[in-house]
Amino acid sequence: MIIFGTKGYLYQLAILTLVCRSCGTPSAHTLRKRVVKFTLFFVPLFPFSTKYALQCTFCGAEQRVTREQAEQLQAQDAAGQGGPVYGQPQQQPYQS
Repeated sequence: MIIFGTKGYLYQLAILTLVCRSCGTPSAHTLRKRVVKFTLFFVPLFPFSTKYALQCTFCGAEQRVTREQAEQLQAQDAAGQGGPVYGQPQQQPYQS
């Protein structure tokens, strides 16, 4: 008897501040990598599906991105060019 199947893994690669294509709001977006691996006797052996996606934390819309786009977004996040750091204000308060 041989037991085989699949198992999915979800990795959060980065959190970026971007303008959402669906709602138009500048908000945090999570860059995620979804990997599905083939398992034999409950041991994951090799990945056979890898997908990347951006999800808006404001409206929940999800957008698929290519591997190259995901790598570019990660590089922007690592270099600090992806906009304001998550958790900090995007604009200075109004002063009269």
